Amino acid sequence: MANYQFHAADSRGDANHGWLRSRHTFSFSNYYEPDRMNFGTLRVLNDDHVAAGMGFGTHAHDNMEIISIPLSGDLEHRDSMGNVEIIRNGDIQVMSAGTGIKHSEYNKSKEEPVKFLQIWVVPNQRDVEPRYDQLTLNPQDRLNTFQQVLSPFPDDEGVWLHQDAWFSLSKFELGVEKTYRLKGEGTGLYVFNLSGAIEVDGQRLSARDGLAITDVKDVAVKAVSEAEFLLMEVAMR
Repeated sequence: MANYQFHAADSRGDANHGWLRSRHTFSFSNYYEPDRMNFGTLRVLNDDHVAAGMGFGTHAHDNMEIISIPLSGDLEHRDSMGNVEIIRNGDIQVMSAGTGIKHSEYNKSKEEPVKFLQIWVVPNQRDVEPRYDQLTLNPQDRLNTFQQVLSPFPDDEGVWLHQDAWFSLSKFELGVEKTYRLKGEGTGLYVFNLSGAIEVDGQRLSARDGLAITDVKDVAVKAVSEAEFLLMEVAMR
């Protein structure tokens, strides 16, 4: 039987550091909620707003797949592998931390904030060679459909990572209804609504609401208004 768990936008953890405002769907840093540790292998979903000229100084990670999806503004990335990149709205970035990396992420602008999703997925392999990838997406490819932006396969659409996970971005016009069919075995689906309002199997999500879904083969998504949203299908083991 299908199982649904609704996460209202205002139920998320709220960290305000002045230069950084972050809303945490799952337990992170000083926000701890034992019932909200993860959704399968989806460990972190942070909705970050970084003030002009500010950012995350150099810090280390290992054995985690880290995805950044800018929503507005320009994010400057530097890492111990020698990558220096600008990530903009319309791009997606993935890092396999593996045996260990150090990186920093700064707001490139001295005038405007940058807003981005920071997502962590637990890998299915430990101690892999660290790697970095970035891709510029075509926003038209998500209009009234599901634009795959991430998968487990290097030769598939979007970037790839070390886990059975498929992410899709969508922008639906009012009244559009589509069925998303899960791609993996034993996977669940987390729907994060970015703007507007949608119904997922009849359950309404407003901006920044989330819905965790398990034990389904497909879900019906309908736009109650013009809406943008992110689907994250992940291994549950």
